[in-house]
Amino acid sequence: MNLDVLDSQHSDEIAAFLAVASQGSFVGAGRLLQRHPSVVSKRLAALEKRLGVRLVERSTRQVQITDIGVKLEQRLRSAIGLIAEAEQQAADGAVEIRGTLRLALPAAMGRLWLGPMLPEFLKAYPNVSIVADYSDRLVDIIDEGFDAAIRIGELEDNRLIARKLSDHRRILCASPAYIEKHGMPKTPQDLAKHNCLRFSGLASFPHWRLRCGNKLQTISPTGSMTANDSQSLLAAARADAGILGAGEWLMSRDIVAGALLHVLPDWELDTGGGIYRTRPVKPS
Repeated sequence: MNLDVLDSQHSDEIAAFLAVASQGSFVGAGRLLQRHPSVVSKRLAALEKRLGVRLVERSTRQVQITDIGVKLEQRLRSAIGLIAEAEQQAADGAVEIRGTLRLALPAAMGRLWLGPMLPEFLKAYPNVSIVADYSDRLVDIIDEGFDAAIRIGELEDNRLIARKLSDHRRILCASPAYIEKHGMPKTPQDLAKHNCLRFSGLASFPHWRLRCGNKLQTISPTGSMTANDSQSLLAAARADAGILGAGEWLMSRDIVAGALLHVLPDWELDTGGGIYRTRPVKPS
């Protein structure tokens, strides 16, 4: 486990970023943190340099959080919530955790984001064993005996306690080489000229419903690959095969690294709902 992020310098950088994000200016952030705005600005710049990304766009009077900054803010606030929850459990004298934890995880998200966290969890709780079910099917958590699950989309089961971790945006992406060869689409109608990589798990499949503010357009994309596994489609997009429509969480690392480009950034694909951590309601 990398504990460097817990040192005072990194904590000050994170606090500066979150204050700027919540207050919308360096002056407001400085007032909140009781620091001079120039100190807040330097700490934020240090965080951006350390991460290698721009988190805010600066102007004379205010700042605008970038898309990457918005995602980072959501994850940091979620992490802070988990830390506060852990501290509260410790303060309440929580009993030792032991036994088997059965988890239902979305296949690709589980492998990309959640699976790598499990070994650290097991180190922290040596008396716990995990049974993880990686699947994109809609698991009945209660009837199938799961202790917790990650759900993507809209929640309809009122037997569950849910905590929203983040929004679920579906977007379009393609590799720089594909765009260089075939051109960047300017409108949803331009997608008819492109090879589209289609995820058959979309509620609207085989159509793509694209939304920009109050504007909604439905198209019928065509392409050489359709699959119910988003990771195989991601591999195809990385290999310059076409334009992929999928969850932003699937492609965010590639976007930051420059391996994929955001196509039609003003448009979102379908209604994404949210990403939730869910568990059954405990019987009274």
